Amino acid sequence: MYWRKNLKDITVPISKHLDTQKSTTYKLVYTALLGLLAAILQSAGGFIPVIGMLISPLATFPIVIAILMAGLHGLLGYFVTLFLLLIIQPSELLIFGFTTGLLAVGLGIGFRYFMTRWKIIVFSALVLTVGICFLLYTIQFPILGPFLLEFQYVNIVFIYLFSFLYSWGWTELLVFKILPTAVAILEKNETSK
Repeated sequence: MYWRKNLKDITVPISKHLDTQKSTTYKLVYTALLGLLAAILQSAGGFIPVIGMLISPLATFPIVIAILMAGLHGLLGYFVTLFLLLIIQPSELLIFGFTTGLLAVGLGIGFRYFMTRWKIIVFSALVLTVGICFLLYTIQFPILGPFLLEFQYVNIVFIYLFSFLYSWGWTELLVFKILPTAVAILEKNETSK
């Protein structure tokens, strides 16, 4: 039951808010602002030495919310973030582009289209695994430090298990904290009008 629970009651209010009520211009501006927030959070790792490394993974949330609220416009938030990181903090570009950002895209698409916890986690873990493997084995960028650098199937299994646990953690954080807060804020804004 836990794995198959439908998460529609959490994701539908967010996606309905922009999909049905707002213009294309509003969606573009909103996702651009979320992309800017993601770029600021991701670049914190380079600007604030120790604490920034803890802040940097939070760049996942703005992209997930952008994809949930605006669909394909939300993917533009991902590309805006990449472009801004190219200008602000180029050293974070590969890390965001193939790990944090891809996880956000996987989670956003998963929450928007799959609606069940196990499908969201498996899909986002697969997307993150592809990103990490691309960095490790194609570009030869040691994203995981000196570990798992040579291509072996066992290494890919370990990377997928790590990605699965990491995606599961972000999914639970989104389900229990972030998305209910976003829904409450949107409902409060709607009732105040």
